[in-house]
Amino acid sequence: MKTLLKAAAVALFGTTAVQANTIVEIAAGDDRFSTLVTAVTTAGLAETLSGPGPFTVYAPLNDAFAALPEGTVETLLQLRTANN
Repeated sequence: MKTLLKAAAVALFGTTAVQANTIVEIAAGDDRFSTLVTAVTTAGLAETLSGPGPFTVYAPLNDAFAALPEGTVETLLQLRTANN
């Protein structure tokens, strides 16, 4: 399974993703996922997603987050931090 994930990462992100071992490392290594990384970190899921898995993550690019109505991402991030 880990080999399959790495092969998929190489196909999507190039050879630098091969060096990453977790979903979080792969996403953090690609600037196109910076909003997702912020959301995952804010939600307290970075440690979980760095664990043994298996996990399936539908990872929207920053452009997808930007297409949401203005203030949506900020509101979602605030909801999480307010509930901590």
